[in-house]
Amino acid sequence: MPAKRRQPRAERETSAGGVVFRRGAGGDVRFLLIRDSYRNWGFPKGHLEPGEPPADAARREVAEETGLAELILHGPIQVIDWYFRFRGKTIHKYCHFFLFEAQHGEPVPQVDEGITDCTWRSHDESREMISYDNARGVLERAAEMVRAMDAERAS
Repeated sequence: MPAKRRQPRAERETSAGGVVFRRGAGGDVRFLLIRDSYRNWGFPKGHLEPGEPPADAARREVAEETGLAELILHGPIQVIDWYFRFRGKTIHKYCHFFLFEAQHGEPVPQVDEGITDCTWRSHDESREMISYDNARGVLERAAEMVRAMDAERAS
């Protein structure tokens, strides 16, 4: 019986990202989506720098990828994880997502990082456009958080 080859352990990577929302004049909520170099729609995110807390990394990545610097942090949304292969290695990626509010400023895609577009979309439009199921789950949780904030403000 041949010896079973041990599967190499996946390398762990950690990143952080932001779901950014804005309220329109009529109070309607819009979410910021970016399109990456693979033409997939999602949220700004990237690697943590050494010693950088995830919330700080999320704020930095949103600012770098969209040009939006004045962001109000409303808290953590959730951590998602997935596996992928890169240069012959299995990577287990964890991404910490945080909810931010941008009250003004227009996003500008960071073209040199492969961001090809930025757009504000309603919850329903965002759900349709997002390319990845796990990012769609992050959107749903973010939308729940915004609704809870609105309900608290109304009471």
